[in-house]
Amino acid sequence: MIIKAIVCLAFFPIMLFIPDQFFTLMGVTLGAGAAFLARIYGATLVGNMLLCWFGRNADKGPVRQAIVYDAFFYDLIGFITILIFYFNGTLNTLGLGAGFIYLFLTVGFGLFLFPKK
Repeated sequence: MIIKAIVCLAFFPIMLFIPDQFFTLMGVTLGAGAAFLARIYGATLVGNMLLCWFGRNADKGPVRQAIVYDAFFYDLIGFITILIFYFNGTLNTLGLGAGFIYLFLTVGFGLFLFPKK
């Protein structure tokens, strides 16, 4: 959870304040509506960061499991979405790099959800 909190800390200011420049690096030009949604996404990153940071020491139980489920499915959906936009030509290779961050986090939270027995 600490790694996810750090990733969110790194990306939320970018998404809130300079999403146009960030997405230009990925080969995407944002209109006014997309820039608005990118900024809203920055706000969700703040929420995810706080959830993971303050939940990092949660005892094993329903609260911790809910946080892990949330993070797992959030990152899985993010990874799939980036793959779709990469393969349809919307994102360049740098955009795919963001997908690998999502994949890394998905696998990490998946290890908590599906431990080896």
